Amino acid sequence: MTHGTAGLLLLADGRLPAGGYAHSGGLEAAVRTGRVRDTADLGRFLTGRATTTGATNAAFAAAACAALRGAGADAEPGEEQQTLTRLAVLDTELDARTPSPALRRVSHALGRQLLRALKAVNPHPLQQRMQQGPNHPVAFGAGAAMLGLTPVDAARGVLHESVSGPSSAVVKLMSADPFDAYRTIAELRGLLDEIAEDAAGRALDHPEDLPSYGAPLSDHLAEDHETHETRLFAS
Repeated sequence: MTHGTAGLLLLADGRLPAGGYAHSGGLEAAVRTGRVRDTADLGRFLTGRATTTGATNAAFAAAACAALRGAGADAEPGEEQQTLTRLAVLDTELDARTPSPALRRVSHALGRQLLRALKAVNPHPLQQRMQQGPNHPVAFGAGAAMLGLTPVDAARGVLHESVSGPSSAVVKLMSADPFDAYRTIAELRGLLDEIAEDAAGRALDHPEDLPSYGAPLSDHLAEDHETHETRLFAS
């Protein structure tokens, strides 16, 4: 196992204290409204999630990883500032692609917690100067670079989280068979690899040119979910 592979396993581990376990990726709202009733529905839900918000987030994670990888140990102060500026612009652009205030709050909270976890396990000199509480995909991409990973690694990690969170949550929400739930992820592996490769190919694009695959129903469900006092997951 390479150092990079070990780093990716660490970053994508659901047990990393980054807060992801408290979120269902919109699945709880989808189950409540009857849009997901069985594992066949779950497969369609995950496909939609991967090809919309998942693909967008993967592109931003890859871009953030590429930006921080360019600021090595021998980087000049001016180069470091350029990196920080690009990360901030990426964060702003991703906010603009997230119409739901609820989803923006969730993303920034998860990004903040992820950087906190990374600070504990793998401190990086630039982390202290990064914008506090960036969107989760930007934090994930930066964290991937801090662990010596590549943009395609960052994209794969974010995509893995986008489908594994709902697959874990469905067991609690519907008493579904966990083997059936995780089979849906296995069936998507080719699609996820394709999306990750495409995202990595855009890692050096101008932030304004990165994808913006909308999911209006997810935005609506996220806003509605926040109004429910009784819920198992924060989102």
